[in-house]
Amino acid sequence: MPDGVRAGFPVYWRDFGTGPDRALLLHCALAHSKAWTPLATELSDRLKMVAPDMPGHGRSAAWDQRCNLHDQVTAIASDCLGDGGHVIGHSFGATVSLRLALEQPGRVQSLTLIEPVLFAAAGQSDASVLQDYIDTSQEFAKALARKEWETAAADFIGLWGDGRPWDALSDRERTLFASQMTFIQETETCLLQDTAGLLQAGRLEGIDCPVLLIRGQKSEPVIAAIHATLARRIPGAVDTVVDGAGHMVPITHPGHVAQHIRALLDT
Repeated sequence: MPDGVRAGFPVYWRDFGTGPDRALLLHCALAHSKAWTPLATELSDRLKMVAPDMPGHGRSAAWDQRCNLHDQVTAIASDCLGDGGHVIGHSFGATVSLRLALEQPGRVQSLTLIEPVLFAAAGQSDASVLQDYIDTSQEFAKALARKEWETAAADFIGLWGDGRPWDALSDRERTLFASQMTFIQETETCLLQDTAGLLQAGRLEGIDCPVLLIRGQKSEPVIAAIHATLARRIPGAVDTVVDGAGHMVPITHPGHVAQHIRALLDT
């Protein structure tokens, strides 16, 4: 469980597995590298994995707003990827994974995107679903704008958490999640407006590594619309639904997710 400087930022990371192939694991917002433990255990014979904590998460340094957040997380991920390997990302981490495949195609052997929250992609499949999500998130957006961090965190957990209500969380968890809302606030333009240009014409169509999309059957409708866009535009991408799962599918259903990833690795 080493720590050091990655892409100029103090980062903590975990190593998993002893398999012959290398892989990079990128967690969702408000999580940390340890959240990958159940899935990494399932894949430990096949993959040797590195999982960094994002800025402001886990044991990495607090986010200091030194630059564009998505740029910084992508740079950290690129550093951790080293000479190359398979890339597996969840939620916000999946948007970074997608960016790696677009910007450094020769280093990404396969790409697994688990519920990427690139909301702008939903608009290319079903604009009404995207608008419904924006409407549903209005109170959350207002809380962010007002810097009402605890209210924003409660709304965020309600939409994207593991099913536990806000009041069921410990005081430590509530305090931590509220402190991480500044991170979430900085992701909004990238995810809703695609400021990184991931959806520009021809970009997704140029991905030539095997791509697997995994989503939970109980997830927010906007996720299915995002997947529909990516599955349509990325050549050969496979869209897979895990029955009974929600947004936290790699944590709640690691065996099912691992089974699909193994199939991808065998292609």
